[in-house]
Amino acid sequence: MQKSKLWAKDFLAVSLTSFFVFVIFYMLTVTLPLFATDELHASKQSLGLIVTIFLVSGIVFRPLAGKWMTTLGQKKVLLIGVLIFLIGSILYMNIHSLSALLLLRVLHGIGFGMSTTATGAIVANVIPEQRKGEGMGYYATFMNLAMVVGPFVGLTLTNTLGHTAVFTVAVVSSVLAVVCSLVLRVPEVQASSATNEIQPAKGLAAFFEYRSLPISVAGLVVAFSYASVISFVSIYAKEMGFTQASSFFFVVYAVCLLASRPFTGKWFDQYGENSVVYPSILSLAIGIFLLSQATTSWVFLLAGAFIGLGFGTITSSFQSIAVKKASPHRRGVATATFFVFFDSGMGLGSFLLGILSTAAGYKGMYMFCSIIALLAIAVYLVLHGRKSQKQRIISQNESLGK
Repeated sequence: MQKSKLWAKDFLAVSLTSFFVFVIFYMLTVTLPLFATDELHASKQSLGLIVTIFLVSGIVFRPLAGKWMTTLGQKKVLLIGVLIFLIGSILYMNIHSLSALLLLRVLHGIGFGMSTTATGAIVANVIPEQRKGEGMGYYATFMNLAMVVGPFVGLTLTNTLGHTAVFTVAVVSSVLAVVCSLVLRVPEVQASSATNEIQPAKGLAAFFEYRSLPISVAGLVVAFSYASVISFVSIYAKEMGFTQASSFFFVVYAVCLLASRPFTGKWFDQYGENSVVYPSILSLAIGIFLLSQATTSWVFLLAGAFIGLGFGTITSSFQSIAVKKASPHRRGVATATFFVFFDSGMGLGSFLLGILSTAAGYKGMYMFCSIIALLAIAVYLVLHGRKSQKQRIISQNESLGK
């Protein structure tokens, strides 16, 4: 039986749209605190607001974007989101005060929340059903690559050409995201033809997909533990004397992720969700534990390898599960539900773990987060893993009975 085509124009277009948006996100995440300090003379206490306000803004608009996709259509919401994101990128050129920067971060967060929610829903519709896990894995790879490219480009430009060069690249990347969105053909799914749910959802159901809540809660726990990596690994590396190795941490992360991607997506489709999720969470826990024990650069980089294998696979697997649980016309709402919880875990983790690191040190914080990552295995098992295993056994028995 011939496989359905995965690497079609629309899949590439939506994946590249996501890539350009996330490159800007990660690039500005690491460079804006430097800009605020160097150019706006902001205090250290206010630097956290630059990321927090952006994430909160995105979280608030994710469920709204999910609801709007069921009425306006997925492509319209995507175009509105990337255009807002482009406007925000342009406005960074004329920021001269911290208050103006924080207001701009609200606007940019709205564009980010809308566009990334839309791309997550659209890609679920353009990937062939029988290759969903594999396709979502490759789609997530574009986001993971942005995690490496964004900080590298941002810090390199900041150190060589200055902040204006960073904002220029942000504008160019935003334009490319708009172009990719325009060439994208979206197979819109109407509720009346896709399901028996003729009446539109009301109340909270219009903003949240209840069937995706269990895996979203598991995602929150995983994101909480991973926040220790994205928020503090560079500071930890400097404290431990791994400054040179720190620049290669996410490179190792990306290499290991890319090496595993051709296998994990196919295993997800062929052998079920649990066959990928359990070892991936365990790999994340091992990686964070290795960070807590790192006394040499090679152990520090080995931790990056385990974290890359684990976290990169978990995010794509969890997002696949979230959209599979929803009806086709509710995939936008399901995507929004998942990322509301995921971003909340990341934001909450960054805040609380910053407090914990002050009291227990970074080694103690990473030890704690490795335990939280192991706890995520139990959370996944209770909320989704057991049901997934039972459904797989039933499906196998039905296939043998035919």
